[in-house]
Amino acid sequence: MSLKNLVGEKNFEKIARLKNSEVESFVEKFVDLLKPSSVFVSDGSAEDLNYIRKKAVELGEEKELKVEGHTIHFDNYRDQARDKANTKILSPKGAYLGASINTKNRDEGLKEIYSIMDGIMSGKEMIVSFYCLGPTNSVFSIPCLQITDSFYVAHNEILLYRQGYDEFLRQGASARFFKFVHSAGELLPDMTVKNIENRRVYIDIEEETVYSANTQYGGNTIGLKKLAMRLAIWRASREGWLNEHMLVMGIKGPGRVTYVTGAFPSMCGKTSTSMLKGEQIVGDDIAYLRKVNGEIRAANVEKGMFGIIQGINSKDDPIQWKVLTSPGEVIFSNVLHLPDGSVFWIGHDGEIPEKGFNHSGEWHRGKKDPSGAEIPPSHPNARFTVSLDGLENLDENLYNPEGVPLGGIIYGGRDSDTSVPVEEAFDWVHGIVTKGASLESETTAATLGKEGVRSFNPMSNLDFLSIPIGRYVRNNILFGEGLKKPPRIFGVNYFLRGKDGAFLNERNDKKVWLKWIERRINGEMDAVPRPTGFIPRYKDLKKLFDEVLGKSYGEDDYEKQFTLRVNENIAKIERIEKIYSDLKEVPSELFEILKAQKGRLIKAKLSFGDYISPFIEIT
Repeated sequence: MSLKNLVGEKNFEKIARLKNSEVESFVEKFVDLLKPSSVFVSDGSAEDLNYIRKKAVELGEEKELKVEGHTIHFDNYRDQARDKANTKILSPKGAYLGASINTKNRDEGLKEIYSIMDGIMSGKEMIVSFYCLGPTNSVFSIPCLQITDSFYVAHNEILLYRQGYDEFLRQGASARFFKFVHSAGELLPDMTVKNIENRRVYIDIEEETVYSANTQYGGNTIGLKKLAMRLAIWRASREGWLNEHMLVMGIKGPGRVTYVTGAFPSMCGKTSTSMLKGEQIVGDDIAYLRKVNGEIRAANVEKGMFGIIQGINSKDDPIQWKVLTSPGEVIFSNVLHLPDGSVFWIGHDGEIPEKGFNHSGEWHRGKKDPSGAEIPPSHPNARFTVSLDGLENLDENLYNPEGVPLGGIIYGGRDSDTSVPVEEAFDWVHGIVTKGASLESETTAATLGKEGVRSFNPMSNLDFLSIPIGRYVRNNILFGEGLKKPPRIFGVNYFLRGKDGAFLNERNDKKVWLKWIERRINGEMDAVPRPTGFIPRYKDLKKLFDEVLGKSYGEDDYEKQFTLRVNENIAKIERIEKIYSDLKEVPSELFEILKAQKGRLIKAKLSFGDYISPFIEIT
């Protein structure tokens, strides 16, 4: 049967306008495999987008709330997070990706996923949508084609991504696009996934296609997000650019804005940094970095946020709170739905309600799960989806096809005993190796059950790599070559503790660290040389604490926060050296940089002891 007969004349006309035979053959192939009862093709028009919003509510995937534009969605109780075990890269025979990457033989994986998806959309409507990763009409643009049977997933992507139908038109027959095929599969009466045991998320890097079946949770189904990162990292590695798990923000300086990116593992301050009041957000999660005319330009891959909602309140997160409590398009997932049509989540202002409806069904305070554990009002991984256009601190360059000029790169982890609050690397290679490739983060008891276990996470991108770690580090090192003015690289640590176990930083101190970073990028502040990099001078921080936070900053605070902990730094180098010694394709520069830094630390220890005051300059 021809594509026109399969999708209908009106839908076929939308596809035919693109003049792209690969689009036609791809849609035809999966209409034939998935066997939907009908097909809807969206060209990104207001009419088509409103159809998607309306159907999400009509079918029961979302429910309207009392605040205008707000809806709520629930995932199955067992479908509340990324399925790491069943998320696999389909590896071509003979390809080496490394032990840290979950792979499956490509031929076997395709055979299995096609079997699972055969007829999976029977009785459902297929949605075909077109999006663009990165700004449209740009060097950053990657057109994407999404097939799904979930209007909830399609609604999310309306908020998260730029419409891409016109980008397909612009690129025409030459468009190289990412492809996504998703089906929630058979649904239970409550419109959640039934066959979770057959949940699969397979990424075919060779054909740049993501397959997702029997799941609704956004991290498994919103393919253009973290799943597309694997495709983009693979492509970037071959083309000489970078796809990073990074925020993009503008830090305000005297009469200027300086743009930085930042990579932070989960629970390490990434969102709170990107959302700092007084600064400007370009993106909170994923960035493309490209070299243009001798400088690095950065662009937000997305145009919205699929954020963790736990802990957001009016005092600590005023910008997000305002969006989540004001009229406007917001999708809540797995929070508590109250009888009056409002919502509540862990950390929300006010007292915990007595009852409501959540991811576990009818809920009341003190309700327990089958194992006897108390069920919280919202799931710890409950989410919200909004467009960045609703944020009062949105930077004007979100849609700029040229991206933003990158002045600095920040790497941050949860580190109780080693790294100082803020430190600048000596140069690009030193920063990539010691701040990025050596990034570790400690687990927290609240989220992972055991506190203080260090987790290796280079550039905070380990979970999303589709190339060997060693090659990824080499790509980052090489990316700094040939630049007129390489961005400065910094490490930050919001979680340093004193001898008594108390945090040495307050929540808002990060505002000062960022202002110091901005001044350093622009050459306006001196620094103290250390074996591990450059730290701020006391006089500069004292001035900044007064200007930014309106509070005093004593020499004792500076001494505790910026003392060089020599043995702890040496131990970290030895841990990182051991990890990389077991990997392939690791650039020799990494071992050379680490060896040199260890030598400087040993030399400093012989002269000044195990703990070295920041008032001591070490040359």
